[in-house]
Amino acid sequence: MTQEVRVRYAPSPTGHLHIGGARTALFNYLYARHMDGKFIVRIEDTDTARNIETGVMSQLDNLKWLGIEHDESIDVGGEYGPYRQMERLDVYKKYADELLEKGDIYKCFCTPDTLEKEREAQRASGVAAPQYSGTCRNLTAEEVAGKEAAGEAYSLRMKVPADVTYKFDDMVRGEISFESKDVGDWVVVKTNGIPTYNFAVVIDDHLMEITHVFRGEEHLSNTPKQQMVYDSFGWDHPTYGHMTLIVNEDRKKLSKRDESIIQFISQYKDLGYIPEALFNFFALLGWSPEGEEEIFSKEELIRIFDTERLSKSPSMFDKQKLTWMNNQYIKQMSLEEVVGLALPHLQKAGKLPEELSEEQAQWAEKLIALYHDQLSFGAEIVELSELFFTDDLHYGEAEKEVLSGEQVPEVMAAFKEQLASLDAFEPAEIKSAIKAVQKATGHKGKNLFMPIRVVTTGQTHGPELPDAIALLGKEKAIARVGQYAGA
Repeated sequence: MTQEVRVRYAPSPTGHLHIGGARTALFNYLYARHMDGKFIVRIEDTDTARNIETGVMSQLDNLKWLGIEHDESIDVGGEYGPYRQMERLDVYKKYADELLEKGDIYKCFCTPDTLEKEREAQRASGVAAPQYSGTCRNLTAEEVAGKEAAGEAYSLRMKVPADVTYKFDDMVRGEISFESKDVGDWVVVKTNGIPTYNFAVVIDDHLMEITHVFRGEEHLSNTPKQQMVYDSFGWDHPTYGHMTLIVNEDRKKLSKRDESIIQFISQYKDLGYIPEALFNFFALLGWSPEGEEEIFSKEELIRIFDTERLSKSPSMFDKQKLTWMNNQYIKQMSLEEVVGLALPHLQKAGKLPEELSEEQAQWAEKLIALYHDQLSFGAEIVELSELFFTDDLHYGEAEKEVLSGEQVPEVMAAFKEQLASLDAFEPAEIKSAIKAVQKATGHKGKNLFMPIRVVTTGQTHGPELPDAIALLGKEKAIARVGQYAGA
């Protein structure tokens, strides 16, 4: 019988869910679902000094919003819990004691000051990657007992084997190897009794029967340390897949401090992005399907996800591609859905009241419908529709050139007269009014439509002109046209 695939996403609650974490979770999720396996979310909260109160819920809530549902975690339970590391300290102690008794780890009494001086001395002598010198590695039992009796604090360190090559076949990069001499004896359990990442993660992955680990390439250097722990216990290693870096448009590694790109999933949610679009977009960051198609449903991505197509090259976060993709999803939404997406942003910006009358609601729906196909994300409606909420239009060079046409006063005078005579201020009537201006003045094409568009909307391009003028309302439209009508 084939072993069930079990994968995990294991965030630290030191921050909110960001692009890199979302991509890692998504690839684990896609693989689990593709293989009919299980996706587990484990909270690695041992960095107690840096944990933030909202970190855990940000991870879980935003994963669910993206459509990345987990099978086991702190909120749904499971047979392999607890799923929070700080609730597993007794488990780690049991296994640390076992390795201590075997002699694979040892007690290190070196103080932080001593260790820092040692690192400084090594750096000064030209050592690029300082290692622990092994001062406490060969202490006798009597020496250890004496230091403990004196109340000296100690950490536990891995006794790194000499002359061992650690190899593994990475799902993304092929065969990778590390030499034990390049690692140095590393801390397994800190002086406060809390295990370090590389020890705890192995215990958890083994006990939770994790079969495959997809993670970022920054974890590559952790792999030999983790293999040492697996080997000390005689456990099988999981299969690793180290995903490539996500880079910005300058091909530099994406960092949380990169202000050129929106970093956190909650920010995309707040801006009115579509979770299905983000799911689709993140799936293409380091993986590619066959063919040229780029728009996929969740079900399609699960079906076609193939680890053979994971990229070995860095993945560029293309902001324009994301807004294009999000726009494609918005175009497929019903008007009612788009109103639900965009209207709150107009209200939040103070353009519309929180409580709308029936007339205001109808007007808002028409306004949003005007930009349905153009809208890239919900909050963009505020900028796109500004012309309807201001009395002070600002013209660019292109608009000023249109307004300098010698026919503009004549066209505006005739258009003002036509608008004033309308009983029903609706798009069809406004369209007829524009045709009447053409007949009265003899001006047509750009000489007719461009001045009317610029005077009423302040733009040379925009939504359907009769629809836009109707939404402006008769009073505001006549006021704008009147400023450019001839005497």
